[in-house]
Amino acid sequence: MIATIALSFGVLFLAELGDKSQLMALTFALRYRWWVVLAGISVASVAVNLIAAGVGHFLGTALPANAIAVVTALTLLAVGLWTLRDALSGADEADETPAPSTRNAFLVVISAFMLAELGDRTMFAAAALASNNSWLAVWIGSVAGMVAAGALAILVGKLAGKHLPERGIAIASGLLFLFFAAKTTLDAFAPGLGGWGSIAVAALVPALTGAGLGAWKLTRRTVEIEVDQPAKALP
Repeated sequence: MIATIALSFGVLFLAELGDKSQLMALTFALRYRWWVVLAGISVASVAVNLIAAGVGHFLGTALPANAIAVVTALTLLAVGLWTLRDALSGADEADETPAPSTRNAFLVVISAFMLAELGDRTMFAAAALASNNSWLAVWIGSVAGMVAAGALAILVGKLAGKHLPERGIAIASGLLFLFFAAKTTLDAFAPGLGGWGSIAVAALVPALTGAGLGAWKLTRRTVEIEVDQPAKALP
């Protein structure tokens, strides 16, 4: 059993490195308290890997990946737009915008991670391990591996957050979620693009969104300057 736990830990930890879930942990850590993010990841990992181990052990089949991909993409899209809205409204209201509550942040992290992991390669890996090994050992090792990878991402996020502007972090996080949403959709419905192809196409979504936001902010600033100048010219 110990060998299976160690194997599951290693497989899941390595599979999570550089995966969208680890990048999500990093971006969440830039905005929320580290222990809230880690707790959310832990709860989501327990639930997702229990499903994966159960499916692999008792059924040997996967959940409907395309349907899950649609729900995941919509959730990531919603989180990304919400993050961008908060960042842009914060630019006008400065410090008047209250920080999200611990409860709301916890629920956001749990829901985002659960939907991101359902049907992901890590879930398939856990299910495959459970089909030939003790499902309990696979579950324990998978949870530990996923939480460890998330904790590593949180540490990187906290270290980076000390040297980066908060508003810039929020905007980058929102655009990153839009990228995840686009890539999740492409991986499910356009597998012919391949890994790098889907990354390139998905990257157009945050790039175009960022360009549009930049143009909107520039236009708005120009209008404000033009309105402000006549006011200053009055005696």
